[in-house]
Amino acid sequence: MTADEAIQRAKKIKLLLTDSDGVLTDNGVYYGASGEVMKRFSIRDGMGVERLRTICQIETGIITGEMSPSVATRAEKLKITELHLGVSNKLERLADILQRKGLKPEEVAFIGDDVNDLEILKAVGLACSPSDGMDLLDHAIHYRCTVKGGEGCFREVAEFIIKSKS
Repeated sequence: MTADEAIQRAKKIKLLLTDSDGVLTDNGVYYGASGEVMKRFSIRDGMGVERLRTICQIETGIITGEMSPSVATRAEKLKITELHLGVSNKLERLADILQRKGLKPEEVAFIGDDVNDLEILKAVGLACSPSDGMDLLDHAIHYRCTVKGGEGCFREVAEFIIKSKS
């Protein structure tokens, strides 16, 4: 995939969805006696959500297999309404979102980092991964970030989409 082809794909995006662990976080989690205690999120990613919303009127969402209170709290703070926790079949959830929002697959971008994201990455118009995403995704992605998960890769994709539309 050339850079120009990725830019052409980015121009069509109306919704940016992402996995959480390994994309919005550094793939680590702190556990205590009662379970998950905390995860680390990049503040820059939060600004990416805001910039997409205000500059391009692009909505964002999270689809994750985890049932994480930290992710729910982060999504609430960022006013992300498309929050889908505990999803085992991300491709099926994508189909539900497309139908509900009246979108085509080519109008959706997804950021994923591991094998559980592979099918949804193959199904969207712009498939992205952090720099430390698993190599087995290479055949399915259109854009590989220069930064790791939890270090601003969501923001990098957001800026890529914003720039493609200007």
